[in-house]
Order: sequence, then structure tokens, then C-alpha cells
Amino acid sequence: MGEEKSTGTRLTGSEILWATLAAEGVTEVFGYPGGAILPVYDALRKFPIRHILVRHEQGASHMADGYARASGKVGVAIATSGPGATNLVTGIATAMLDSIPMLCITGQVSSKALGTDAFQEVDITGITLPVTKQNYMVTRPEDVASTIRKAMQVARSGRPGPVLVDFTKDAQQASALFDFEAAAPDAYRPHPMLGFEDESILKAAEMIRSAKRPVILAGHGIIQSGAREQVLALVERLQIPVATTLLGLGGFPASHPLALGMMGMHGEAWVNHAIQQSDLLIACGMRFDDRVTGSLSTYAVNAKKIHIEIDPAEINKNVKVDVALIGDLAEVLEQLLPHLSPRNTGKSEWLTEIDATKGDCAVKDIQNLPDTGHLYAAHVMHDLWHATDGKAIVATDVGQHQMWEAQYYKHEDPRTLITSGGLGTMGFALPAGIGAKVACPEKEVWIIAGDGGFQMTASELSTIAQENLDINIAIVNNGYLGMVRQWQEFFYDKNYQSSPILSPDFAKLAEAHGISGATVRTRTEAVEAIKTARAHKGPFLINFLVEKEDSVYPMIPAGSALHEMIRRPEKNPLIETAQDV
Repeated sequence: MGEEKSTGTRLTGSEILWATLAAEGVTEVFGYPGGAILPVYDALRKFPIRHILVRHEQGASHMADGYARASGKVGVAIATSGPGATNLVTGIATAMLDSIPMLCITGQVSSKALGTDAFQEVDITGITLPVTKQNYMVTRPEDVASTIRKAMQVARSGRPGPVLVDFTKDAQQASALFDFEAAAPDAYRPHPMLGFEDESILKAAEMIRSAKRPVILAGHGIIQSGAREQVLALVERLQIPVATTLLGLGGFPASHPLALGMMGMHGEAWVNHAIQQSDLLIACGMRFDDRVTGSLSTYAVNAKKIHIEIDPAEINKNVKVDVALIGDLAEVLEQLLPHLSPRNTGKSEWLTEIDATKGDCAVKDIQNLPDTGHLYAAHVMHDLWHATDGKAIVATDVGQHQMWEAQYYKHEDPRTLITSGGLGTMGFALPAGIGAKVACPEKEVWIIAGDGGFQMTASELSTIAQENLDINIAIVNNGYLGMVRQWQEFFYDKNYQSSPILSPDFAKLAEAHGISGATVRTRTEAVEAIKTARAHKGPFLINFLVEKEDSVYPMIPAGSALHEMIRRPEKNPLIETAQDV
């Protein structure tokens, strides 16, 4: 579209939309057509953008989300008005809570019909106002290019997030001059007060130098900022151990000797212990979520706190901090590092103490238990990690399997774990994994879902088949809504009300969609099935029939202190069975 940029060619609003997206570097979109967006679909044939047809608009938003998480680019979803637009809302909220750059484009009735309750009219900008970073309505073709360019800028700038553009049908059909360069938005400053004083940098540096028991809290911001090298430099220069949030997994290499593992509700016991015993917490791009802190009144009470964060609204929102460094994490660390000299590389008393708390962890021992005919989710996660050498992109759903994946699949690289954190959206894994595969077709992608969440978006199997995506699916099938059942076991006197769930034969369901599959019941079968799936050209689904009433350990009850963990019982059937062999 280079000629149009310079000459101002007259195009329809729909053509301007595609021309602007193409010029912004968009090469794939995920969507579902309908009456109020048909002019846009009609114009698509003229532009070099691939459209992936989803089976439900929620799938489109999750695919755009997964695409963005895997690539770092803005993911784009498109839907018609009314129910098409409202079906995007869960995916938009998922992206909002996890700070994912996404652009959702919705059709709307003609501007003259707005407010008349016309067929499939809904106020989607009003509905999505709380779950978008910003949203817009376009009623004139002259505004299309500038609005789309602004939306893309907002989505990826500062703290990223989803933006929605509602596009009336008459604006799609009318024409206007298109000039891409003239439509460039003004500089975007999401936080006018963004920045930090030199005095704050010096104070933070002094706190770090003085600390005897420091811990770095590694969050999603490390990945979003691309700050891995700076964080590694800080860690290795000062020999500071690193605890990671769920969304921060992969931001710091799991194999690093100073990597402690995941913190929080289902984090490792020694990680939470280290946080509680620390004298300084350095929070890097994380927001002190309740699943990380437990009870705020008992959270790291003896620790001073440095919070490096791009969004000022997160400072002192949950946890009061001593020093706030507001800005892009990589840039802040570049300013901080020159004030910190290397510390003695010998093992400190603090690191020795942390190592001593690890002990013989039953959770870890599960990985090495012999095959006794029982198949546990921990086996599946460990075997997947071992088979892929920890290098696959893994998209998980939400629930027990999500926590087991976080515990047993060791992520070495950023953007290799695609999971819903803040909103905890069941049904996320399958479409998000599709988006990740479209973004990174050269990479191995595994979708890991529970039998409950998988059924919420299982129709997207046909999207995989239609697009012929070489993607693997692992269903951890325990016959329950597993995390619900676990809470019922621990806190509701084992009243398993409405948590047992009947599922179809997932391998046969895959076959019905034209996808190869297998069902496994033992550890040996699991290992072989994973090999088969990886060697197979094209999509492959494995239905892992695991133990029904296994639980995720450790677990911090809601509202409890970080150190008040429920641990795996010593008299565990799994361990007893293994010892009998």
C-alpha cells in the first residue's frame, strides 16, 4: 500500500481498516463474520492478511491473546455486532488482567440506527469499558486510519492491554482518502508522572547493598519489558535468589542456580519460607497479587520492599513499599546497576539457609517414582518436560493441571508459558495455544488442559484441523473439576457437589474432527504416547486418564499467611504404593 500512503487514494472504510493494519505490521487476525462486519470481510481479499476462522468468538479473543503472549506483538480479533461482540468479553478481560496487547474490532449497526435497539445492536464500548485499556467507536471512514493507529499504539505502549474499536456499518461502506502517514497518532504518554528520582535509585541501591537476606520477586514485567539480561545481571552481581510468579515463569531461567521456583498459593514451600524470612524484597514487574502474598498482615513483615513497576496505580495498592521505581523495568535496572558492585560469589549464609529448607520434598519425589500402574498428573508434566527438553511453548488451561505444569515443567525461556493468570479463565488453553502456534509456526506447541476446561472451547479442534496446525494436545482427565474438588476436599468436608464431570471419549472426539489421538492409563503408555505425538506430522491429542483424587501441594488456604501451607500428607497412597514395589 506504499502508493496510497503518498497519494491519499480513496478507499472504503473497510479497505482503510485492512490497509492500516497491514501497514502496522499485522499479518494474521482471528475472527468470525456476521452481518454488521461483512463489508470488512468483503474487503479482506485485497490485502495480504491471513484470517483464521474460529468456531466461537471467545476463541478469537483467546487466540489473539495467545498470539500476543507468544510473539510480543499485538494480537487482533474481529467479530460482528451484538452476540459476536459480547462473546469477546471474557477474552478481553483475560487480556486486561494479564496486561496483554490486543486489538478487538467489532462491527456495529449503522450510525443512524444507534440507540434504536436495532437487530444485533449492543453497546459494546459501554460493556467493555471496565476491561479495556481504552475503546473507541468509529462512525466515519475519515477516522478509521487514525483510530486504528492510535488503538495499536495504546495496546502496546506502557503497560500493555486490550483495546476495542467498534465500527459502524455505514463507516465501513463509505469512502474517504487514505493517508497512513497523516494518520500517525501523537506521542502517547500513558502515565504523565512516569519516572523516578535519582535519589530513589541511590536509596534502592543502598538498601540492596545493606541487605543480608534479599529475594528478587520476578514477575510478568520481566517478559513484557524484555528485561531478562538486566535481571540476570542484578542477580549474578549480588548473588540474590529469585522467586517467580506464575506469569513470570520463563522470565528467569529455571535451571539457574539462584532460581528458587514459583512463589505463592501453590509455590514451593522453601520459596515462600525465603520470602517470609527475607529482609529485602525487590519486586520486578509484579503486582503483589493475593495469590502471591497470602494474608497481607503477615506478608514478609521484616522485609523492606523495593517495587519496580511501570504502572503507578500498582504502587502501594496491595503492599506498602519503601522505594518505588516507576518505569520500564529494563530501563530502571540500567539506571540501578551502575550503583551496585559485585558481591563475593561465595555461598552466603542466606543461600545456605534456603538450601537447608528444601530438604527431601515429596512434591519433587513424585517425578522419580516408579511406574506402579498408577498415572499421576505430575508424571505427565515431568515426562512432557523431559521429552521436549523444556523448550516447547506450553499453553495451559486453569486448574490443578495449570499448577502441576508450573511445578514440573521447567521453563527456561520467556514466552514459553501461555496461561491465564489474573482472571483464571477456563477454556483458555486450546484457543490460546492455536494463537501461539500461528505466531510461532516453527516452534513445538503443547496445549495442556483439564477435562472440564477443555470442553468449554473444544469446538476449536475444527479450527486446528482446518488450518492444519502441527500442534499437540494433552488432556489431564481426572473425571472432576479438579481444583473445585480439591477445595471441596480441604474446606467443604469432601462434599463433591457438582464437581464430578462426565466427558466424551476425547480421542474419538479428536478423530471426529480429523485429528489423530490416543488414550493412556499408565506411565509407560504416557511416555510412548508423547513420543508418538511428537513424531506425528499434524495435530495429535492424548487423553491422559490420571488418578481422580490427587491434589496440588503445597497449598495456602485463602486468607492464610504465606508460610501456613497445607503440605502433602506423609501417608500418601502414591508414596506408599511406590514403596511397596
